[in-house]
Amino acid sequence: MTPQILAFYLFALSCIAGGLLTVVSRNPVHSVLWLILSFLSAAGLFVLLGAEFVAMLLIIVYVGAVAVLFLFVVMMLDVDFAELKAEMAKYLPLGLLIGVVILMQLAMAFGVWTTVDGVALAQSPDAIAGGGEHNTDALGRILYDQYFLLFQLAGLILLVAMIGAIVLTLRHRQDIKRQDILEQMYRDPAAAMELKDVKPGQGL
Repeated sequence: MTPQILAFYLFALSCIAGGLLTVVSRNPVHSVLWLILSFLSAAGLFVLLGAEFVAMLLIIVYVGAVAVLFLFVVMMLDVDFAELKAEMAKYLPLGLLIGVVILMQLAMAFGVWTTVDGVALAQSPDAIAGGGEHNTDALGRILYDQYFLLFQLAGLILLVAMIGAIVLTLRHRQDIKRQDILEQMYRDPAAAMELKDVKPGQGL
């Protein structure tokens, strides 16, 4: 068994196990961590296929942003997960039926899978395109040369969407005590403190 095949089986098994444990984990924080493992394993599979750019996008965007955002949201929000699981149990039979149908479709697609004659898979992915230029270099030239303006506009739209989501979900609670920096700075020590002359052997 070659190292490439061994790495493929390791990444594939960890990806499947991470996805399965993401669904069945009782703790939502653990579910997000298993989801991160699944993303990293999928990125490893993309590297084996020669799609390094897609693999780095998967790590930077999904692991570095989306999954971490999920983790912070789960840890910060006071969500009643027991109630959510009770509601989810009602739809469990329908979900199992849909899962069985999807598995049957995947089995049918895998059964008729054929490879075109003359194509050597996973040997020289860059040579298949006929260029000799690395795929990451080619995609970078397209994004930052031909579609530079659209790429920057997409980034601005995502920034506005992120700010809008923060503004819409920001809540100011009145039943908690907040820190007032100016009040602390302008506080008079003579009015805030009182000196007591405690005699030996006596308490306050």
